[in-house]
Amino acid sequence: MVWDQLPLPSRIRSALQRTHLKSVREVLSLPAVDVQRLTGLAQPEVHQLLTVAAAVCRRHAPLTVLQLQRGECRRCESGLRLSVSCPVLDGLLRGGLPVGGITELSGPSGAGKTQLALQISLSVQYPVEHGGLGAGALYICTEDSFPIRRLQQMISEQAILRSEVPPSVISGLHFSDHVYIEHALSFWCHGCRLKTLSACLVRLIVVDSVAALFRSEFQTEDWLERNKQLLTFSTMLHQLSQEFTTPVLCINQVRGLKETFSLRFNPSRCASFCLRPLSSSVTPALGLAWANQVMMRLMMLRHQTTVSRGDQSSTLRRLEVVFAPHLARSKRDVGVWREGVRGVPVLE
Repeated sequence: MVWDQLPLPSRIRSALQRTHLKSVREVLSLPAVDVQRLTGLAQPEVHQLLTVAAAVCRRHAPLTVLQLQRGECRRCESGLRLSVSCPVLDGLLRGGLPVGGITELSGPSGAGKTQLALQISLSVQYPVEHGGLGAGALYICTEDSFPIRRLQQMISEQAILRSEVPPSVISGLHFSDHVYIEHALSFWCHGCRLKTLSACLVRLIVVDSVAALFRSEFQTEDWLERNKQLLTFSTMLHQLSQEFTTPVLCINQVRGLKETFSLRFNPSRCASFCLRPLSSSVTPALGLAWANQVMMRLMMLRHQTTVSRGDQSSTLRRLEVVFAPHLARSKRDVGVWREGVRGVPVLE
């Protein structure tokens, strides 16, 4: 890319020429704070640069079959699903995650929520005919560091996890280059990057975890202000999901039901019981204000039973559909293996 050809002020073009950046895709692949550090530009200039880069990227990108379908009939994507790379779980979800709306995956620590989110972040990169959406994933970390080693291990095991996919397809996908990682601070400060990535590079947004964004800043008596912030946050995610037909997966934490009664006033307590899984004594965090923004709620639980397969063993997990407009309440047993999350035979 010759920077002089971009419709940008000369100051921005000159700043780009002094960096090692060679293309608009390189610019979009970096956090906005890094672009600002490399170029020395002011924040409004960085915003202008990202906006122009996203427009150029869309204009020169080759059309895919999926994009042609979207151009012919936007409504046809209402039945499109994003596979989770497991036939058992795809069966539970009738094909995978819907491309529109917010899916919540809640559960206690160690249940395997992040494992499944990483797996879906790789699944989205497969072509449509293999259950993916042919694009990358934006992974937003709000508390823990991104598990890069685990992601690399899962990438190396894709041929085992997706044995039904031709090896030539798997080898042609550069998985690690298309998982874009953001942290909570840069996510809130540079919302324009979220939109530019969604516009041309990603078709999945993962927030891990949504509860951490609102847990530390608000006290019990601040529930009204917290709910306002929740609504603003969820509205932004819904707009992105609808505009770019992008699935949004939000990981949520849980709390014990006793905590519901420990609050002097909790407007969500009356609905806690109907919105929690049948097989658990915990309920997802953030209450009814957040539950009303979620299209599909999944719960992942960890049990004491250990299951084995070959030279591997795994603590049994259970994924349950708590509510969804197109699914009945049901559940499946899964194990976490080297290659990822896979279903296991039902254990009584």
